[in-house]
Amino acid sequence: MIVYGIKNCDTMKKAFTWLDKHQIEYTFQDYRQPGLSTEELAGILKLIDLAEIVNKRSTSWRALSDAEKEAVLNVDSAIAILQAHPTLIKRPLIVNGDQAMVGFSEASFEKAFL
Repeated sequence: MIVYGIKNCDTMKKAFTWLDKHQIEYTFQDYRQPGLSTEELAGILKLIDLAEIVNKRSTSWRALSDAEKEAVLNVDSAIAILQAHPTLIKRPLIVNGDQAMVGFSEASFEKAFL
């Protein structure tokens, strides 16, 4: 299982704490360093809808031009923009085999992992 996100994010800290408390093994990959490859993002987008991944509440979203906002909602052009602006991706993003989920809530984690 791979947990993608930004290490210092408060939501990520909650997710890490929950996973560690329940002794669930995972590998963490930061959106920023080393970042997400085109192949990784393309694979993730086969598992989860683009609309679920893009964080429209973020300051990064508000900073985008209208053309970039339109482009990030189009699968063909989204990957490059998400790589350039990784904080547009909701956190955490968890990929476990052929399943993916985004966001953290205790209820969703309990359903998925227990």
